[in-house]
Amino acid sequence: MPKANAVYDVRMEVLGAIYAIGVAIALWRTDAAWPTRIAVAVLWPLGPLAFLVTVSILLAASLIAFPLIAGGLAVIGVLAVWWLTRG
Repeated sequence: MPKANAVYDVRMEVLGAIYAIGVAIALWRTDAAWPTRIAVAVLWPLGPLAFLVTVSILLAASLIAFPLIAGGLAVIGVLAVWWLTRG
């Protein structure tokens, strides 16, 4: 097996283990009826994604509400991304 595939398989195994642990915790520790427990167990990875979408929307809205502060933060963010990705 090529080396690149071996690395990919290990990463997927780790992600699969993390997902399985999250499912087990959601089924065990959620204080709800079984249909809700199953829904939470299956959908739990969407929580961090929902957090990122919410924060992104709030930051975009802050450009209108606080243009000077948000504009400055946007410039600093662009400079930070440029600095970290320039090679």
